[in-house]
Amino acid sequence: MSQAQWQEAMAEALELARASAAAGEIPVGAVILDREGRVIGRGRNQRESGDPLGHAELLAIAEAARAIGDWRLEGTTMVVTLEPCAMCAGALVNARVDRLVFAAHDPKAGFCGSLGNLVQDARLNHRLVVEAGLMEEESRSLLQEFFRQLRQRDKTERWQSG
Repeated sequence: MSQAQWQEAMAEALELARASAAAGEIPVGAVILDREGRVIGRGRNQRESGDPLGHAELLAIAEAARAIGDWRLEGTTMVVTLEPCAMCAGALVNARVDRLVFAAHDPKAGFCGSLGNLVQDARLNHRLVVEAGLMEEESRSLLQEFFRQLRQRDKTERWQSG
């Protein structure tokens, strides 16, 4: 798969992240590509709707598994706007995804290099190739703007209720 295919997939993941933000979710979007670079799974954060498992990565994994009719996603690549957390990193390993391409590091919750590196842990039966930093600035800007607006809204609500 080429860098151009990853960039196209990341652009789609960023659109999914924008849709998450518009719905009041942390803006994270993920897509899964098959060996030929076709999108077989998509996900965007949906935790605020009441699903603690509503992470973009988990939703994309589930859709990809349904698309191919198998839980083993061998030969696939996940492209995601933010470094996956421990839960999502574990799901990537267990689903046998081959490659992870992510935009921004997550120093508070990322488990693909930041706080730990579950996806490349030699003790596990599967490891992923990891590419970090693709379209990082776009993803970081989207996240920063979301949290800036959230803080502003919280400040306004406190002021109005005080």
